[in-house]
Parts: sequence; structure tokens; C-alpha cells
Amino acid sequence: MKTKKTYAVFGLGRYGIAVARELTENGMEVIAVDSEQKIVNDAAAFLPVCKCADVTDPEVISRLDIGNIDTVVVCMASNLEASVMTVTLCKEAGVKNVIAKCANEMHQKILLRVGADKVVFPENESGIRLAKNILSSGFIDMISLSKDVSMIEINVKNEWQGKNLIELNLRKKYGFNIVAIKKGETVNVNINPEQPLEAETTLIVIADIAKLSKIK
Repeated sequence: MKTKKTYAVFGLGRYGIAVARELTENGMEVIAVDSEQKIVNDAAAFLPVCKCADVTDPEVISRLDIGNIDTVVVCMASNLEASVMTVTLCKEAGVKNVIAKCANEMHQKILLRVGADKVVFPENESGIRLAKNILSSGFIDMISLSKDVSMIEINVKNEWQGKNLIELNLRKKYGFNIVAIKKGETVNVNINPEQPLEAETTLIVIADIAKLSKIK
């Protein structure tokens, strides 16, 4: 049984390099792919698995065994046709989570329609931030406040529902400092620790990045 999640990053421009490098530096298994040999040669200096290939080719997707990758990040926003083909092939291969970088809102709609699970705008989300969010599986969003501390939005888990913050003692377990509770469009900063948590509620917390891996 596979115990460590695996990732693939297609397209090694500045954004793709940032994603792949951040994942690699956090100990993840990453396959980095670009169609330009020079780019691959340069990236191979700091990415252990770096390949030159055309990921719009179904045979390449099959050869790379992409179906066994947990998350694929498609970073080819400048070429919509290539992005669409790659997303489609990855979903057909059985990849559960495909994230695609896009150039504009129209491209976003198209990529979502062909199966991308998430589409990001590079001007709104840096490659490093995207990688951190990928690593923090289950979090809605994460914003780094410093090298060691982040502000995180996390859904109330099923096992937390019906229990209050005193019972859960999340600060002791996970190092969370809860600053607000959000439900729908309502954000409440006057938190009652004795109020049971409800379904479809989000906690906004400040946390030590080193402890995030404890949240599953």
C-alpha cells in the first residue's frame, strides 16, 4: 500500500518550478515534466525526477503511469489547447486531483469543464503558496504570515461536529489559535468556546506550520 502521496508538475516555467521545488523541499515525491530539454536540464539540478516529454501525448501519460499520481499540477497557462488536452488525459488516466494554472476567466471555465478539480490564477496565488495548500490537504486556504506561521481556513471535520472548543482542545492538540468562525458569509470573531460546532462551518486559525501535518 502506498503511504506517501505523489505529485506531478507539468510545465516548468517560474510557476511550475516554484510548485515542484516547494513540494520537493518538503520531502514529497515529485515528477517534474517539460517539453523543452534545456529547461529540464536546468531544473534537474534541484528536482530529483525531471523528464523531457510532451504530456499532451496519450502514450507519454501512459508511460509516466500518471494514473497512480495523487495530484497533478498543470502549469501551461500560455497554451490553452495543451492545458485542456493534458487535463483531459490525466482525468481519463484516473488522477483524482488535477490542478491547472489558467490565464483568464474564460480559460478557467473551459478547464473546469474538461475536468480540472481546481483552477488557479498565478497573479492571485503564487506557486509556493499553491504548493503549501496542496501539502495542507483538507485546508480551504492558507496564507503564510511568516516562515513558521500561517493563517488557515479549515472546514469543521465530521468528528468535531456537535462538540465545543473546550472539549476538542484544538490548541493543545494542534497548536491552533482560533481567531474566527465562519458560516456562509457570516464571520464571527466573538467566539463562544462552549458553543457546539456545526456542519458546514469553517474555522479561521493561526497555526505553526510545522504542526499542520497532524491534521488529516
